Amino acid sequence: MKTRALTFAVLTCGELFASAIVVRSESAQLQVSPPQSRALLALCTGCGNGNGNGNVGFLNGNSNGNLNSGGGNGNGNGNGNGVPSTNGNLGFMNGGTGNIGAFNGLGNSSSTSGNNNVGAGNGNLNGSTNNGNGNIGAFNGNLNGIGNVGTGNGTSNGNGNIGAFNGNLNGGFNH
Repeated sequence: MKTRALTFAVLTCGELFASAIVVRSESAQLQVSPPQSRALLALCTGCGNGNGNGNVGFLNGNSNGNLNSGGGNGNGNGNGNGVPSTNGNLGFMNGGTGNIGAFNGLGNSSSTSGNNNVGAGNGNLNGSTNNGNGNIGAFNGNLNGIGNVGTGNGTSNGNGNIGAFNGNLNGGFNH
């Protein structure tokens, strides 16, 4: 029986609290005359412009440039989102710079390797510098200049090949 009485008392307190909030919120209405309300709406000059433009994808460029006060605030937000940086690559899963096709220029140790390839699987997994660049075809200029110890080893290998499976595994494992 005590459990029921306690439950009844808690529910009653909760109901009283909820009704007090409802009564409080109903009595707290804003009392502003029409000329003053127009002045409140005109507090911001040049605000909320140029927002949410040029977005690609899903849920980009939303809810920008709202609720500003003063002058010139909330402008130019949420623009140009959703487009990944491609570094001049065109195709699918390309790394490096200027690669066209698929799976080109991936996993290179230097930004000077695996660039400007056309085709599939070119200029990948190169070590050192200037390896696996400018290849046309498939699986050219891969795994060059890897496993070297020291300076100046394994550079400028596997570049400028045309066809398939050319210029791979060069200039590596020098100690």
